[in-house]
Amino acid sequence: MNRRHCATAAITLVCALALLTSTGQAMAAPTPEPPPSPSASSSAGSPPRYSNADLEKVREQIDTLYRKAAAATDAYNLAEEQTKKQSGEIVKLAKAIVDGQARIAALKDRAGAQAREQYRNGGLPPGAQLALSNDPKLFLDGINKVRQSQQASKSLLTDLNRTQEDLETYTQDASANWEKLETTRVKQAKAKKKINARIKAAEKIESQLEEKERDRLRQLERNAADKAQTAWLSSGAVKDVSGEASEGGAAAVAFATAQIGKPYVWGAEGPGSYDCSGLTSQAWLAAKRTIPRTSQEQWRLLPRIDIQDMRPGDLIIYHADASHVGMYVGDGSIVHAPRPGRDVTLAGAGSMKILGVVRPDK
Repeated sequence: MNRRHCATAAITLVCALALLTSTGQAMAAPTPEPPPSPSASSSAGSPPRYSNADLEKVREQIDTLYRKAAAATDAYNLAEEQTKKQSGEIVKLAKAIVDGQARIAALKDRAGAQAREQYRNGGLPPGAQLALSNDPKLFLDGINKVRQSQQASKSLLTDLNRTQEDLETYTQDASANWEKLETTRVKQAKAKKKINARIKAAEKIESQLEEKERDRLRQLERNAADKAQTAWLSSGAVKDVSGEASEGGAAAVAFATAQIGKPYVWGAEGPGSYDCSGLTSQAWLAAKRTIPRTSQEQWRLLPRIDIQDMRPGDLIIYHADASHVGMYVGDGSIVHAPRPGRDVTLAGAGSMKILGVVRPDK
């Protein structure tokens, strides 16, 4: 009897398993496996780990990180320029303080000499001694000398007081500039930290891709740039653009295009590498015109012009935060330093979101 029950139970279990297997669609779906880790290698002939849609998201993520790094780079470069300026002001003030102290010492020596002379003459200057003479001519000469002595003493005291006031002002200004310098250095350090963190994050994402995927990623970058450029050209934005470069603009373009192939390095101003505004500022410096160091300051301070009026040598500022800049070279193209991991290159002027155009030699 027991054997019969055991056999019946076994048969029931087998049937149940068979039923579960045949009706799997009615069961809850199993938890999907996570996508393959970017560090795992795929075998030859296997389907790609990432679809184009997936890689497009990766491209957008990397692009966002590099754009944020570019904004931080502008903040760093601006802080660096301010640091140089403030350091220069402190050096000037320090020299003025030293000169002021030396002048005060000299004035005090003169005042002391006058006091000693009066002491030797019984407390009266030579002119006063002569004024007591019975000789009318000597008396008048004495009066003039007294006046001259009084004016000299008054001038000496005025000069001494003014120099002391200047010295106090120099000292206060030096202290204020030192505080500004320290504040700027803190900002610079924070910006540098942000830049490094975002670049490392972007590089980490890209490094986890296989070589073929990185090639596809580059192709997606080109596709996105080409699509934006085509749309920009089709809009008629440069339909009437035909301006010729000025002498300075031609020199700036010649310098910038000669840097093609050199790597992007944030904060770099050449000669071996550049960031975007380092390239444009050095190009115009080669054309004998000094312009602001950062793209944001170039946008803020340089004269703005309409796109239809631009000519080679003009600077095109990109993105709402003015975090990127390229130099227009004609035919709807720019030369620019794109981002870390890329080299100075030619690109479509409309391949990124244009904020506006500025002209350094207007």
